[in-house]
Amino acid sequence: MNSSDFNKSPVHSDRVFATTSWSMVIKATRENDENAGAALNDLCETYWYPLYAFARRKGHERSAAEDLTQSFFAFLLEKDRLARADENRGRFRTFLLTSFTNFMTNEWRSEQALKRGGGEPVLSLDFETADKKYSVSPGDDITPEKIFERTWAMALLNQTLLQVKEHYHQTGKGELFDEIQVFLVGTSKASYKEIAERLKMREGAIKVAVHRLRERYGEQLRMQIARTLDDPTQVDDELKRLFEALGN
Repeated sequence: MNSSDFNKSPVHSDRVFATTSWSMVIKATRENDENAGAALNDLCETYWYPLYAFARRKGHERSAAEDLTQSFFAFLLEKDRLARADENRGRFRTFLLTSFTNFMTNEWRSEQALKRGGGEPVLSLDFETADKKYSVSPGDDITPEKIFERTWAMALLNQTLLQVKEHYHQTGKGELFDEIQVFLVGTSKASYKEIAERLKMREGAIKVAVHRLRERYGEQLRMQIARTLDDPTQVDDELKRLFEALGN
């Protein structure tokens, strides 16, 4: 799988799953919409792990990285915080990493009251799973910035897969999805014939189903990327950077 597979996939608004767009967060903030915080919360719930990995690679132990990540979101989701931010927010991942880096440098000492146990968590973050994921991260030669980019890209791909899976299961095609999802990875050695026999379908029908799955996944990935941008025309550039972060 590479970026060229998705360059021609249009972003159709009529097929969008329930998502929150970064552009919507910006608009809501500028209009003092009370839903801005909830919308930002939705994005943060999905993409918090790259910040945790960034903090770990910066040299923070697990407990400190947990505190930093949780406290940062309490800081970020504070009322009017975005309204006081730079108007040129750009990409959500850039905004998030820049804000987190500044927080670690300038705000950490003043936010000690928000440490774990000092108040209710603002997000339900699964740090146990996060630590296991981090333990199998690339070696020490990768920089904190690169591990952030890589884990961000993985979060996008995983979220996309979950959304496509949900669609197939909701439309009564869950068994088909579970069988053919392996073809989303170009190196899969799965057999169309074997899957066709298990599902009691023709081999040609399986090939068509795989083609449609790849189309839907590519389309959904582009929509998932678009929701983290304030300018939808940047999708192709962001898609290219995503695959560069993964090493293609």
